[in-house]
Amino acid sequence: MAATDCMESSNLITCPTCDHSMSQNRGNKRIICPKCGNFYDRDSAVDELRQIRRVNREKQSPNEIKDRDEDKDKSGGTLSSIANFFQNLGPNRKTKPAGPQSRSNSQASSNLSEPSTKTPNTELPPINHSQTPSGKRTPSYNVNGPHSPRPAEKDKPTATKGDNTRVNTWAQQADSSISQITASANNNKLVYPVRTKTAEQLKEDVLLAKESKNWKVVQDFYATTFESFLEINAIFKRDPCKEYKTVEEPGLKFELVHMVYEILLKLPQEIQKVVLKSVINSLLKDKRPHTKDDLRAYLVLLQNPQFENFTTYVIFAHLLRQIAALTDQDHHFLVHWMKGLKKQVFQRIIKRLHNFISVRLFPPKPQDLPPMAKCTWWIPSATKVLALLNAANNLTSPTIVQYSEFYNPTLDHLDLMAEYYTWQNPSSCAGFSFCQYPFILSINAKRNILQRDSEQQMIIMARRSLVAKVQRRQMPDVGMLFLNLTVRRSHLVSDSLNEIARKQHDLKKKLKVTFAGEPGLDMGGLTKEWFLLLIRQIFHSDYGMFTYDKRAGVHWFSSAHCESYQEFNLVGVLMGLAVYNSIILDIHFPACCFKKLLSPAVVPYNNPQAMVGMTTMNINDLKTVQPDVANGLQNLLDYDGDVEDDFGLSFQVSVTEFGVMKTVDLKPNGSNIPVTNENRKEYMQLYVDWILNKSIYHQFQAFYHGFHSVCASNALIMLRPQEVEMLVCGNPILDMNELRKVTTYDGYSPQDQVIKNFWDVVLSLPNELQKRLLLFTTGSDRIPVGGMSEMTFKISRVGGTDLLPMSHTCFNMLVLPAYKNKKTMRVKLIHAVQNAEGFGLE
Repeated sequence: MAATDCMESSNLITCPTCDHSMSQNRGNKRIICPKCGNFYDRDSAVDELRQIRRVNREKQSPNEIKDRDEDKDKSGGTLSSIANFFQNLGPNRKTKPAGPQSRSNSQASSNLSEPSTKTPNTELPPINHSQTPSGKRTPSYNVNGPHSPRPAEKDKPTATKGDNTRVNTWAQQADSSISQITASANNNKLVYPVRTKTAEQLKEDVLLAKESKNWKVVQDFYATTFESFLEINAIFKRDPCKEYKTVEEPGLKFELVHMVYEILLKLPQEIQKVVLKSVINSLLKDKRPHTKDDLRAYLVLLQNPQFENFTTYVIFAHLLRQIAALTDQDHHFLVHWMKGLKKQVFQRIIKRLHNFISVRLFPPKPQDLPPMAKCTWWIPSATKVLALLNAANNLTSPTIVQYSEFYNPTLDHLDLMAEYYTWQNPSSCAGFSFCQYPFILSINAKRNILQRDSEQQMIIMARRSLVAKVQRRQMPDVGMLFLNLTVRRSHLVSDSLNEIARKQHDLKKKLKVTFAGEPGLDMGGLTKEWFLLLIRQIFHSDYGMFTYDKRAGVHWFSSAHCESYQEFNLVGVLMGLAVYNSIILDIHFPACCFKKLLSPAVVPYNNPQAMVGMTTMNINDLKTVQPDVANGLQNLLDYDGDVEDDFGLSFQVSVTEFGVMKTVDLKPNGSNIPVTNENRKEYMQLYVDWILNKSIYHQFQAFYHGFHSVCASNALIMLRPQEVEMLVCGNPILDMNELRKVTTYDGYSPQDQVIKNFWDVVLSLPNELQKRLLLFTTGSDRIPVGGMSEMTFKISRVGGTDLLPMSHTCFNMLVLPAYKNKKTMRVKLIHAVQNAEGFGLE
């Protein structure tokens, strides 16, 4: 009987998804299946939830509802709470599944540090969009500034039938102009708010605020200006009615931007916080696709000096991320617009980005920044924005700043080889590497990478030689670990050629040189001597391999035909060995030579017939090789008269080879094509290309392959032509004060009068004699890449004041007698350095 009553008081309900049946008491209604978790009846479930929420709301008193609304208003009221919101946008933040629109925006953003599968999306929330009747999305801007009163209901225009526009107006207390935004449903054209404030008016407002202690007008101006990208364009765009969609003209009032930021730093902290809050609001409204107005706003925000303070780095990081995530087309516009920035502004942005990267890598107060795990995208974003500035700098001639200003010395303290291996092995070491952006690495960092890479190749080659000896059951010796060259002084070039040709497989071993018939032990000095003597002999004009232009002060390849180009290959090997063994050479090649040496930076694999050393040259490159010829071509381009009648030139070039005049056509049938006003630019370009590329192709091809036979390293890809020149020829900056700081003494002290007299004499010498002193004491007048502070220099005492100064170039040691006065010191020192040739026996 009890069982019957139980069956009457309940009935069975079956899940439509899994067919699981479950009893249900009368008066109760099951909503979710306990087995599969799906709804029994979705419509009834929704009705049930709505009923529950309605009952809960009716139970709340009016005061509770009011308090809840006030709590919502307070949630974003202070700058610190917004900053905390940004900090919580890290990879560990749990987010609810986004809707279709959110997902599309997330996919559009790029994660610069890790693949999207590893690092969750931490983009700023996209702004809400309203659907227009045409189906297109129109951005909804908040036209009321954070400190501007909302217009009364009676001020709102009423919508009339057939009216397709919506106009929002408000009164701004800072000035009496009416602001208006019109969004057209037909063409989506924005009518910008009217902003006529000038720099002078802003200065007057600041002066009045200082006198009256009332900063509301100034605060309202700054709060409104930066609250949205639309407002930024309204105040800083030259003519809001124009679109400025060309790369040549960004259409910004750069002077006003500079003045607004200059004044901002002098304003009370409250106003500066208001500006940061407005910037946050504008970044939260990020939308895609971006318009040219958005790019202008990014360019303005990038100049904000507030981002120099590390307390604003959270906001700055999101600005950098949005800029870095732009499309290639948008980056193209930004790069060209950045060229219009003044040098001081350009430098400040670079410095700001360097500080941002350095502080993120080595924070002085780690607790003041978010955990590194939550912001792995900070450094890649900043580096990519820095790459845009570097591209803009490279597009200008002359450049806005020196390429060395993009160096970040802080990166020298990283594990550079780990960065290099990450870059070299993207499949096994996925992630960001600074080697992807080599412009940021200093010449010291690149030199260290190249040297470490060379040392590891030396170890590999030595190990292979050892294994080969063991396999042949031969006794290993120390000599097998080095590239041993034995040459005669009387046959220096031929012996060197034969030795290098015979030991091609040992070129990547450590270099040791022995002069036949001399018992000298090579501790570095003999190697320097070999380089010095060989370079002097090869580059001598009587040898015929290179020509020398006195005005330019450089050597260039002779275009004379040769039966064999092995000697040019030897010069390339010499340069490669010098870089490989960290030897500085006294070679005077023009900058375009090193540009050709990196064209391409890596030898084409298994293709000996591939074109190498061919690169685009211009008249400025020719000025560094043959300035007289370049000036003649420039005069031809600038000539106002009739070129054909007055010059009588044709598309030919004449050169003298071994006293014989030779004529070459610059193009097919060039002897019959006259040079006219219309084709003289083509003539100039063909002339330059012939001198710097085609006439010396075989000579430079041998030179190129000789260099890369030793320095075949992917690290060369990271080098600029100017940096290769510094690695080969050293630093051009001569500073004897830096050398004085690193000098050590044996038998003297820095306070001795003899040492004081020595440095007084050295510092008073002309630049040429200072270089001769370096050559006398170190075996080279070139300065290491890192400057003279990296050199080792020692002054040792010797008896006998009638002796001349002597040197031990292997150890960079100067042997100096204790001369009694400064005059004697000067005479003896100059006599020694001017009459020393090569090296004595070590």
